[in-house]
Amino acid sequence: MDSLEEARKRLDDEFGQVRRKLDKIHAALDKVEAAGPEDNLHDLLADLEKTVKEVRDGGVVGSGANGHRRALKDYLELKNR
Repeated sequence: MDSLEEARKRLDDEFGQVRRKLDKIHAALDKVEAAGPEDNLHDLLADLEKTVKEVRDGGVVGSGANGHRRALKDYLELKNR
C-alpha cells in the first residue's frame, strides 16, 4: 500500500479534480435559476441531474467523486494506523 505521503498526494489530486468540475454543476444550476415560466424546467433539471451524476460517478476518462471517496478511505486507513 502507499505511504501516507503518497496517499495524501492522491487524495489532494482526486479532490482537485472534483472541485474543478463543480463549475459544470454551477453552470447547469444557473440555467435552472434563470429559467422563466416559458422555459422547460423538466429538461433543465434533467441536465442538472445528469451533470451532477457525471461529477459524482465520473465519465469515460475519470472516476469523479468515487475516486475521491476511495482515495479518502485509503488515506484515512493509513493515517489511523
